[in-house]
Amino acid sequence: MTSVTAANDDPDAAAPPSTLYLIKQLELAVRAVMDDALRPLGLTTLQYTALTVLERRGRLSSAQLARRAFLRPQTMHVMVRALEDRGLISRDRDPGNRRVLVASLTERGRELLDQVAPHIAEIESGLLAEMTTRRGTEFRAALRQGVSALTAEAASRGISATSAIDE
Repeated sequence: MTSVTAANDDPDAAAPPSTLYLIKQLELAVRAVMDDALRPLGLTTLQYTALTVLERRGRLSSAQLARRAFLRPQTMHVMVRALEDRGLISRDRDPGNRRVLVASLTERGRELLDQVAPHIAEIESGLLAEMTTRRGTEFRAALRQGVSALTAEAASRGISATSAIDE
C-alpha cells in the first residue's frame, strides 16, 4: 500500500501537500492578512517585522537588522531610510565602530507598535481560534522545533538561517 492510498483509500487521489508547502501557504496567508491590517496604519508586514526586531533587540546595524528580519541588506537599507524618514527609528554611530550606523526604535515607533498590537493579536487569535489551548501550545512548540532543526541544518551546510526567534 502506498502512502497515498494509506492517506485516503482513493488510489486516484492526489498526494497530500508536503509540510513545506503547507508552511509556505501559511506564510502567504499570514502576510496577506497582516498587510491588510497594517495598511491603514501606513506599515507593511516587512516594516512591522523590522520594528519588532528593534523593539526586542535594541540597537542594530542595518546588516544585523536585515538578517533578523529575513531581508537582503539592500532591501533593508531602503526600508531603514523610509522608517527613519517617518521618525519611527533613529540611527547614530556605533561607539565601537564609528563607520557603522545603528538603528534604534524611537518613541514614535514604540507608539505605533502599541497601536498595531491589538491587530496582530487578533490575527494570531484567528490562527489559533479552532485549536484548544494545548493544541495551540503544541503548534507553537512544533514550529519552534522546525525552526531549530532547519537552522541547525543550514549551519551544517555553512549557510546562515538567522532567526528573530529567541534572540
